[in-house]
Amino acid sequence: MTTTLTTPWNPQRPGPMPYHRYRPFDERVTVPAGDRHWPSARIGRAPLWVPVDLRDGNQALPEPMDTPRKRRFFDLLVGTGFKEIEVGYPSASRTDFDFVRHLVTDGAVPDDVTPVVFTPARPELIDRTFEAVEGLPRAVVHLYIATSPVRRDVVLGRDRDEVWRTVRAAAERMARRADGSSSYVRFQFSPETFNLTEPDFVLELCDGLTELWDASPDRPVTHNLPATVEIATPNVYADQIEYLHRHLARRDSVILSVHPHNDRGTGVACAELAVLAGAQRVEGCLFGNGERTGNVDLVTLALNLYTQGVDPMLDFRDVDAVRETVEHCNRLPVHPRHPYAGDLVHTAFSGTHQDAIGKGLAHHARRAAELGVPERLAPWDVPYLPVDPADLGRSYEAVIRVNSQSGKGGVAYLLHTHAGLELPPRMRPDFARVVQEATDDSGREATPKELYELFRATYLAAGGVRLDAWSTHQEAPGVHRFVCTLATGPDERTGDYEGTGTSPLTAFADALAGAGHTVAVLGLTEQPVEDGVAVYAECRVDGGPPVWGAGRDASPLAAAVQAVLSAVNRAGLR
Repeated sequence: MTTTLTTPWNPQRPGPMPYHRYRPFDERVTVPAGDRHWPSARIGRAPLWVPVDLRDGNQALPEPMDTPRKRRFFDLLVGTGFKEIEVGYPSASRTDFDFVRHLVTDGAVPDDVTPVVFTPARPELIDRTFEAVEGLPRAVVHLYIATSPVRRDVVLGRDRDEVWRTVRAAAERMARRADGSSSYVRFQFSPETFNLTEPDFVLELCDGLTELWDASPDRPVTHNLPATVEIATPNVYADQIEYLHRHLARRDSVILSVHPHNDRGTGVACAELAVLAGAQRVEGCLFGNGERTGNVDLVTLALNLYTQGVDPMLDFRDVDAVRETVEHCNRLPVHPRHPYAGDLVHTAFSGTHQDAIGKGLAHHARRAAELGVPERLAPWDVPYLPVDPADLGRSYEAVIRVNSQSGKGGVAYLLHTHAGLELPPRMRPDFARVVQEATDDSGREATPKELYELFRATYLAAGGVRLDAWSTHQEAPGVHRFVCTLATGPDERTGDYEGTGTSPLTAFADALAGAGHTVAVLGLTEQPVEDGVAVYAECRVDGGPPVWGAGRDASPLAAAVQAVLSAVNRAGLR
């Protein structure tokens, strides 16, 4: 057993788990690692996406789908743009057989969609599979057998020659059944546990079937190479795929396909690197459903391409509707942090993130205007949002949400978006502190409605000094008089006051001085709002630090007076 040496920057010590029980991949399978081309490749076109939700995904559900749910899922897949769809394992259950027959008798398969059906290498099950697809205009019959040494030795009890004889007999039977079928049938082969199988044996099996089925460019065979259970980092899978890509016979007559699982949590990376390595087709499930940790997630793969400026050739303009259908059919939830489709994936709570997103959205709007194009068509470059939520049918309402971790940018963004209030930058930290205190106390998120109510209670509500009546007039050029009735103190004692100044507001400040409140107006910001104007005032009251107030009225002067009075009242709360 090795011992990990500690360093000053890494004090980790050997753990108690028996890691020595497990062998690294290079002790389990030979991986050809020649002159790699895939690291410098780029994905410029979407592969052929093949959803296996109705077969592989379905067999992993606690409650498998019945025909109505399968039909709803199938229609979703067709509507989303998938052109090859694995529809079932008709020899495995009556339910799967009946669903394939339902597609036949109901004429549910469009002319440009090819159903795929799955069968093991057993004669009676192959026959049952062909009975299921009879009457379909076209179909792919998918043959599989486990090929790795541990599966051959422990599960099948066959050596390499015996496995090849079994596969060849099954393939010959499939060819005979296809010749007698009214459907146009192509063939697919999966050496299950490919990633643990000797590369030369995989090549022997695949090339043998390519020849037996007499594959040609106009009737290609699909060789599907599964990472049945992930065993290594994604680059290893890419090396395995590139080896087959380079060495398969009749390469122009072969569709090289992959079927990654997600046991190590790297299914998406395996699929992407496999495409770089020569794969042309990817099998997976919407949102990654499947055995153990799942099949590779086709939604993530497709939208990853989209964010690189590559057409995914699928329609996810309403990703929430896609998710809702999948959740209904699978009876499993999609995680709220799922890339692209989760409820929270476009949401920022962090103050720094919110500030960057708010500024980014404003910059995006300006740039679109400068280019003379709608915002939905302008180049996208907004911090923390790799894709425009609107492209996926999402609104911007949930992009920024406020809790105790949020900052001034997020609070200001929500007030502007939902209440139409554009706080001056210098005022934002002031209100953000108010919001943080409230969310710290409640321990929960603040909704936009709650934020406005908090703003109203903080800045717009009546305080310890109340203005019961007031008037102002200009006595001479540059001389204004302000007359008012103020109620002050806990007993709301009223008194009449007046003041003069160079403007109505300085005259109001002079009147306040008579009531015992020295006020200097440091700055005013006016903002047109739906019912008039909002005014934000920064003031120094009784020589203290600057304090903010706000007012809202149909009259700009009335709103400014309210804002100054708001600052006086907030200063009295310190």
